[in-house]
Order: sequence, then C-alpha cells, then structure tokens
Amino acid sequence: MSLSAIWGLIQTALELGLTCSLTVLALFLSYSMLNVCDLSTDGCFTLGAAVGAVVAISGHPYLSIPAAMGAGMLSGFITAVLQTRMGIESLLAGIIVNTGLYSINIAVMGKSSLLNMNKTETVFTKLKALLADTPLAGQQDLILALFAVILVIVFLALFLRTRLGLAIRATGNNPDMVRSSSINPVFTTTVGLCVANAFTGLSGCLLAQSQKSVNIDIGSGMVTIALASLLIGQTFLGRGSIAKRAAGMVVGSVIFRLVYTIALRFNMPAFMLKLVSSVIVVIAIAGPYLKSQVPSLRRRLAGSGKEAK
Repeated sequence: MSLSAIWGLIQTALELGLTCSLTVLALFLSYSMLNVCDLSTDGCFTLGAAVGAVVAISGHPYLSIPAAMGAGMLSGFITAVLQTRMGIESLLAGIIVNTGLYSINIAVMGKSSLLNMNKTETVFTKLKALLADTPLAGQQDLILALFAVILVIVFLALFLRTRLGLAIRATGNNPDMVRSSSINPVFTTTVGLCVANAFTGLSGCLLAQSQKSVNIDIGSGMVTIALASLLIGQTFLGRGSIAKRAAGMVVGSVIFRLVYTIALRFNMPAFMLKLVSSVIVVIAIAGPYLKSQVPSLRRRLAGSGKEAK
C-alpha cells in the first residue's frame, strides 16, 4: 500500500470521525453527564440531515446549520417531555421518538427516501470556493468538521461550568439531591437533551452536505457507533477536565472510523460492518473489566502451577 493510499485512509477516517464525533459529544452530554440513555439518536441524526438538506436545496446553505440544530433541539424536547412529564422511561421514550421520526423524516424529505444534493450550494461548496488557489484547497471537509468540533468542545467546556451546567451534571449524579436543593430536574433534563440533540442534528447536517446526498437510513446504527466511540474515548482520555474528556470522545470517534475504513479497504462486505460495530462495542465495554481480571487470573495460574509441583 502506497503512502498516498495510507494518507487517503487516514484523511477519510479523520473527516468522518470528526463529523460523527459531534454525535458522540451529544451522547457525552446526555449519557455521561445527564445519565440518560437517549435512543432517539438515529432518528435525530437523520432529521438533522434531512432538514439541513431541504433548507440548502431551497437556496439557504448557511441557514441549513441552525435549522438542523433547531430540529434536533425539538426532537430532544419531545424526548424530554415524554420522560419528565408523561412518566415514560428514558429508554422507551427514545425508542418512541426514534420510531416516530422515521415518518417525520420521510415527510421532511418530500415523501422520498433519497435527496440528491450534487447541484446544491452547501457550506462545503462555499468553503471550497474560498480555499481555491490556497495551500488548503480541497480540504474543506476536514477544515469545516474540525472547526465545528472545536466550537462544540469549547461550548461544552464553558457551558458545563456555568450554574445551569453544574445543575445538569448534578442531576445526572444524584437527582434526589438536586430536588432537595430546589433545582428542578425536569428543567435540567430538558435543557440537557435539547442541547445534546442539537449537536446530533448538526452532525447529521454536516455529513449529508459533505456526502451530497441524504438517505432515510443515513442515521441507522448511529447510536451504536457513537456509544462505541464514547467508550473508546473514555479509555484514552476518560479522566480530567471537561475539555480533555470531550477531546477523548473525538479521538474515540476517529479511531472507530479508522477501523471501519480499514475494514472497507480489505473489501469486507457492507453487511458485515454492523457486526464490526458490535464487536468494537463489546471490546470497548468488556476490555477494562477483562484487564482488571488479569492479576487474579495470573494468581490462579501461579497457584495451580505450585499445586501441580
């Protein structure tokens, strides 16, 4: 494999990893900070992609970004209402919203399962024109994804230090204590899910515009991919400041996408990629536990060896 081919693999993994890391950062906020497992991620990701594509196709590429984030916030708000106002468990609420979003996404896409954006002006084509005849020409996907990730990390680092951000973290740690402290957990949960799903919508919007198409299944399996990336990121940079932990989520997303890209490079059938995702999740979850069991396993082996003598 030539150096140019290797760099091509790395660049593809970086571009996809950075774009999808926004969804990982969304799970970092909802799952790690708020302690809510939001299973509406797949549908919300597609919603952001669909809304962003439709707005861009209508001739408003810059407006597509806030529109996609707003749609994601609305999805998060509905999920939060089901949990906090209607007594539905978080897992079930996410499944319900995810199921309903399939029909909504089809409606947003004009009753079609595919939108083509080859001739559409997007934020990526705008940046491509700006970077023409510069040393960064052709790197618009990487630059825009990196810029978005940096902004989100900075936002999280600052937001989670505010009074509201601390209340959200406290809600995830001990909701009973939060209630006794005159903090409304319904409000903090709603805000947390709205912000998290805004990031998911942004991620879907950027991925759709970079790929110049939207398929109704573009978000399929995204919650599994994001969860695996989150767990990988926690392994590398799971402790320290919020900014450091958030950066770990991005690293985990890039590593996951690199594994995906290598699998595709070796001509692995597309239907096997879901199995690859599942295996990576199992390794990410079970890895730390199995590592902690190594010393006791060594002692057992040493003890059995002495008895044999």
